[in-house]
Amino acid sequence: MPGTLGMNFEAIRKAQRADGPATILAIGTANPPNAVDQSSYPDFYFRITNSEHMTELKEKFQRMCDKSGINKRYMYLTEEILKANPNLCDYKATSLDARQDMVVVEVPKLGKEAAAKAIKEWGQPKSKITHVIFCTTSGVDMPGADYHLTRLLGLSLSVKRVMMYQQGCVAGGTVLRLAKDLAENNRGARVLVVCSEITAVTFRGPSGTHLDSMVDQALFGDGASAIIVGADPIPEVEKPCFELLWTAQTIIPYSDGAIDGHLNESGLTFHLLKDVPALISNNIGKSLVEAFQQYGISDWNKLFWIAHPGGPAILDQVETKLNLKPEKLRATRQVLSEYGNMSSACVHFILDEMRKSSRQNGCSTTGEGLDVGVLFGFGPGLTIETVVLKSVPLQ
Repeated sequence: MPGTLGMNFEAIRKAQRADGPATILAIGTANPPNAVDQSSYPDFYFRITNSEHMTELKEKFQRMCDKSGINKRYMYLTEEILKANPNLCDYKATSLDARQDMVVVEVPKLGKEAAAKAIKEWGQPKSKITHVIFCTTSGVDMPGADYHLTRLLGLSLSVKRVMMYQQGCVAGGTVLRLAKDLAENNRGARVLVVCSEITAVTFRGPSGTHLDSMVDQALFGDGASAIIVGADPIPEVEKPCFELLWTAQTIIPYSDGAIDGHLNESGLTFHLLKDVPALISNNIGKSLVEAFQQYGISDWNKLFWIAHPGGPAILDQVETKLNLKPEKLRATRQVLSEYGNMSSACVHFILDEMRKSSRQNGCSTTGEGLDVGVLFGFGPGLTIETVVLKSVPLQ
């Protein structure tokens, strides 16, 4: 009978969905072995790109590096690789083929390294991974990095994959939003999220007419993050570190052209407007109100903070605009200092840093002793991605 069929369908639909919220069950991170000291990087950069005659530009670049808040970064590119591929060192030389040859191989490999660490921490058989979300701004190919990661890890051939290319820095929040929806709408789902970024696609020599490209050269580093997301954790087996309570994405009004990236024969070029920090800091309050008015929270110092470290100017202006205490962005600044801006992977490194420091400092929860926090991703668009997090008790 039609009524009976309808009831059965509804029961099946409910049974397909999780009972509780999505949680982060494990985090893994990885970087290339080549560490770059920020203080001496201008000397290396201008020497390897045959640009030492551009003395005024080098002085400007040195000031950028000195003010970056970065102590070191990690890069796949070494002096040997750059000498073997001189077109990468020219500002506009045709070099896309050489860049693609590198990143198509190295992006999934670095992602695998981070994913293996997350799977080990999770402690469950990798056969229980039901979904994969892979995100990178480093290269485009078919089949994509999600396919290659599946092969490298030896995941089930029927794992459900989502591949995200060219989303930029905001994507660290985007992938968590997607993972939350997948975990909560598919009972028993375990979603492996991987962000892997390698600057081989953007490295190039300096230009006196394209100074925003030099900002890119001063800030970005290579890194990969992996997070396992699932709802209804198995008691005594899976140990969640954060709950994903709520997510949103919005485009900042009147921000057209603020952050652009274009893939062409010379690789991926970024274009940044000087007012990006102001655009973000002037609009972030609206996102906070939208996210936290439902929880009755209006004091932003009562939250723990995971903010994408797009650069020190963004962090400084957000801190000032919201009257944040300096310790609110401690974890964010720490990751910026030790790794640079790793695009989509950055916020996941900060999550990892926060839960580790919470344990080391004897806090009661993974959110440095606080119950609720916010994760912000900023990127092309100009787009803000907001994730509301709930910390869990440290065991």
